[in-house]
Amino acid sequence: MISQAEGLTEALGWPFESIVVRLRRPWSRLPAHRQLPGLLRYGLEERLPRPWPDLLISCSRRSASVSAAVRRAAGGRTFAVHIQHPRCPPRYFDLVVPLQHDELAGPNVVATRTALHRVTPERLAAAAKEWQGRLGDLTVAVLLGGRTRSYRFTQETLDKLVSGLVGLDGRIAITASRRTEPELVDALKARVSRAWFWDGTGPNPYLGMLALARHIVVTEESVSMISEAVSTGKPVYVAGMKGGSRRLSRFQESLKAGGIIRPFDGRLAEWDYEPINDTPRIAAEVRRRMEAAAASASTP
Repeated sequence: MISQAEGLTEALGWPFESIVVRLRRPWSRLPAHRQLPGLLRYGLEERLPRPWPDLLISCSRRSASVSAAVRRAAGGRTFAVHIQHPRCPPRYFDLVVPLQHDELAGPNVVATRTALHRVTPERLAAAAKEWQGRLGDLTVAVLLGGRTRSYRFTQETLDKLVSGLVGLDGRIAITASRRTEPELVDALKARVSRAWFWDGTGPNPYLGMLALARHIVVTEESVSMISEAVSTGKPVYVAGMKGGSRRLSRFQESLKAGGIIRPFDGRLAEWDYEPINDTPRIAAEVRRRMEAAAASASTP
């Protein structure tokens, strides 16, 4: 969520401050359009800086409540952009940026095909130079997520991932996320022993892996990691897990239908597609709408 919000802000090129908000109960349990009074004064663990910003970009359901409250308190002087489905009517914001599979529509809604992020060609080029000496000629980058409410690894899905990786030729690098269970990492280290693992210490190789790998394998529960992977234009494979989600299935089916991602079955292939990155497009839309709002406010 932080990556999505900061990715959009960086694409705008304006100075910003990033704040993680923590809501107290009962405010944390209520959607943005059904909030109790006093959220900004009593409902937050920390005080927000004043004056209210010209632009406020939020991401996640709980931050949607804070964004709507700030927009209201600022009396229209703060342009509020919310990333993801806010779980409330879009009219509480100036612009809502959900994913297409959220199936949200409205005059102030602009949907994206993939999640917003901070990956850019410039960042990838810099990461390639930084990590070339350590990762070398990288055949496959494996991006591991972990358990969510809808997905989890089982012995069967782990065995399928392991057998697919063991059968590959070339150099493999694997990195885990904060959600990756330690036992999953231990199992992969033991069974795919020739792979290079990031142990969580030192600089994060994530961008270097995206930049240098010829193929990318991503666990299927992470919309963000899949979105970042397909921004490279490289073949992206999705490693299956147990469970499912209708929303995520729609997301993946759209990319499969477009010839962008394929299921990981232990075989590598080459295919081409136009890299997907909606972040610059949304940044341009934010600028356009802010300029239109300012022009409207200044008209007598």
